[in-house]
Amino acid sequence: MVKKLVMAQKRGETRALCLGVAMVVCAVITYYILGTTVLPLYQKSVWTQESTCHLIETNIRDHEELEGKKVPQYPCLWVNVSAVGKWAMLYHTEDTRDQNQQCSYIPTNLDNYQMARADVEKVRAKFQEHQVFYCFSAPRVNETSVLYQRLYGPQTLLFSLFWPTFLLTGGFLIIAMVKLNRSLSILAAQK
Repeated sequence: MVKKLVMAQKRGETRALCLGVAMVVCAVITYYILGTTVLPLYQKSVWTQESTCHLIETNIRDHEELEGKKVPQYPCLWVNVSAVGKWAMLYHTEDTRDQNQQCSYIPTNLDNYQMARADVEKVRAKFQEHQVFYCFSAPRVNETSVLYQRLYGPQTLLFSLFWPTFLLTGGFLIIAMVKLNRSLSILAAQK
């Protein structure tokens, strides 16, 4: 009876130890992936200064109205604001600026022109309703663009690191409890 109990306890300890090690390994792999994807984007984001933006004008440009360059096949919302004492072009996120520098907001549904137009109209109405709002500007003097929302801010970084930290801590706790259980069972067997 005692031998069966010891064997079952040893199998359970081995399984718990494997679970703890697997959790630690998964956390380390996740930290590596986040360190090579999210962290560089966070470090490259130059829009760190929170400012108050005052709406100057909004305009919806259809693809026929945009002159020259590569013309998008969707309605384009163009927003001018006054931020940090100067005129600036507002972009929804960092990715919006990279995708098309002529548009402040790119609609999510680009397949259907009418739905995209309705989406842009809704966003324009929200900007006109709230004339003063918070935005993010770059501390550089010659920067003429601001962001409405940062994709790669400190909150995103902390949220991304929460689960790997939880996994790492849980794995170390499981390993520590197994080691503590083994040492206590050895002490109890010696007495």
